[in-house]
Amino acid sequence: MSLRNAAVERKTKETEIFVSVDLDGGNVSIETGIGFFDHMLTAFAVHSGYGLTVRAKGDLEVDCHHTVEDVGITLGQALKKALGDKSGIKRYGSFYVPMDEALALACVDISGRPFLAFDAGMPQDRVGEFDCCMTGEFFRALAFNAGITLHIRSEYGLNSHHIIEAIFKAVAHAMSEASERSESGAALSTKGLL
Repeated sequence: MSLRNAAVERKTKETEIFVSVDLDGGNVSIETGIGFFDHMLTAFAVHSGYGLTVRAKGDLEVDCHHTVEDVGITLGQALKKALGDKSGIKRYGSFYVPMDEALALACVDISGRPFLAFDAGMPQDRVGEFDCCMTGEFFRALAFNAGITLHIRSEYGLNSHHIIEAIFKAVAHAMSEASERSESGAALSTKGLL
């Protein structure tokens, strides 16, 4: 069993990112320069119960794409390190979250096999300085770098803010359930490892 915490730094010509995560809780501190994205990452931390620090500086004069995607990459890498060999966790999690008129579903398998199925239409293109199309890009980067299978679906909704917030909270609860310690302490797989 790993220590269930990790920190990762990523520097490119477009972004500088630092992420630390603790699966068993801790402080939450988010600064990306994108107000709505900060709000979503804070919601993810609070609803997963994870301790989370994110510091991001990116080329926001271009747009939010590089910053959002690179935070997803870095958070995914930190989650992968914190999960270690994935033994002693429940592995699967799923959760529905309503947010006013919107309803979202997230299902996760901490499998070592990265995959994202994302089905969520956005009625409005932007929320503040956040391009709504980046929601799928963020979760793709997270899933592929964390090595998880992640299915996300917006059942319905009229407000992009509500849809995205429901998605982030649903993923948070699903990840919290999947990363919970199991009683057996073994890898939940007929192969004996994940």
